[in-house]
Formats: sequence, structure tokens, C-alpha cells
Amino acid sequence: MPSHPLPWLSLDSAFPPIEQAWPQESEAPGLLAAGADLSVSRLLAAYRQGIFPWYSEDQPILWWSTDPRMVLDTRQFRIHRSFRKILRRFIANPNCEIRIDCDFARVIARCASTPRDGQNGTWIVKPMVQAYTALHHAGHAHSVETWVEGRLVGGLYCVGIGHAVFGESMFSVESDGSKIALAALVALCLQHGVTAIDCQQQTRHLYSLGARPWSRTAFQAQLIRECEQQPIDWTWKHLYWNPLLAARHPDDVRPE
Repeated sequence: MPSHPLPWLSLDSAFPPIEQAWPQESEAPGLLAAGADLSVSRLLAAYRQGIFPWYSEDQPILWWSTDPRMVLDTRQFRIHRSFRKILRRFIANPNCEIRIDCDFARVIARCASTPRDGQNGTWIVKPMVQAYTALHHAGHAHSVETWVEGRLVGGLYCVGIGHAVFGESMFSVESDGSKIALAALVALCLQHGVTAIDCQQQTRHLYSLGARPWSRTAFQAQLIRECEQQPIDWTWKHLYWNPLLAARHPDDVRPE
């Protein structure tokens, strides 16, 4: 257990230094503080410092800064050969399309009803839905959506500050719906020179797609540079698929 108590934030409190987050060997690695609110200004201040909220209904707002941090280098995104075939069929089908910010409300609602890996319930409680919807209206939260024959079959939502992109949650109602949306987000990032997507927590699924743990120091250095840049254009164009499909990950030469 950590040797210091968990700081409680009032509405006008600043976050404590991220180095004070509970260590890896504690019961809650990366836990930094509790309390305050989920206002747009608070969330932007948090993300600019590499801090994110994550809590359950029976808990206060909890703030985290994990070390290591799971990060997807967009240049290392894994497209296994089987998924490459699925993606090519999706791209070639005129009834299939990617939309951005078309139905953010439905995307976050679907994500809220989908448990995170290894959990029985959702972490996207009602106040979180309200907070990220407000962040969306402020232009800093976005949905990447997979549509097939006019139906929303999968998607994700994320936070964008400058060139910094923070993945939040995904959902699928049909096979590969969320993976196609993630591939589109990677393609959009590559188009605009975004080299990293913050994934926050380590999971085997993210690892299989090319994400890797970064030290907090490395992540913070990247974050400072990316946040200072001009916001990217969150508009999808079909041609963004081309560089993504042309790329080859070294491991993809091996049989699956």
C-alpha cells in the first residue's frame, strides 16, 4: 500500500503531481486522487497532464495516472491477414462506411452498456456519459463509427487535444465492428501525423493490435509535444484507407 493518503480534490483544487500516483505494487496502481467534478475544464486539465477518470457507481470520482501506460503507436498497428481481408471487403462495399461524430450519443450509450475486459459492469456511469457528451459538444470528444447498410454496427469514442488522441471505449454489435472503427481512427491519425493513441489500460486484445506499455516519463514527453500542436481535422475521407492497407507489420509475414 502507498505510504501517503489519497488526496481529495475540491472544485478549485489542482491535481497533485502525477509522480504521487500509487505505485505498481499497490492495490490500485496509478490511482492519483479523488473528488472534484467532471466539467469540461477539469477533464481538459486532466488529459493534458496524462490523467483520466475511472470509477464505478458506488465510488467517488477517481483520477488515475498509470505507469506504465498502454499506447498504440499508429505506425505499428497490427492488421492480421484475416482482418485485412475483412477490411478490404468493407472498404469495397458501397453500403459500408465510416462516419465521424454522426451519432456520438448512441456510440457512448452502447459503450456504456459494454463491460470493459475482465469486469462485470460498466465504468461509464451516467455522470461520465454526461461529461463526455459535454466534452463532445465542446469539440474535444469524438466518435468513430462503423455503418453497414444504414446500421451502426460498431464504433468507439475518444478525446482529442491538439495532436494528442486518447482512446476511451469501443463497442460492437456485429463481428469486427469496433476493430474496423479502430482501424479508421489509426488511418485518420496517420493522415494527420499523429503517431500515438493513448489506450490507458493494458489488455491482451490491445497488445495483439500492436499497443505496448510505455513508461510514464516517455508518455508524458510525447503528450506535451502533441497537446501543443493544432487540432487535427476530424473529418473522414475514404482515401485515408490507402496508406494503412499499404503498410505491413513485420510479424504479418508469419502464418496466423
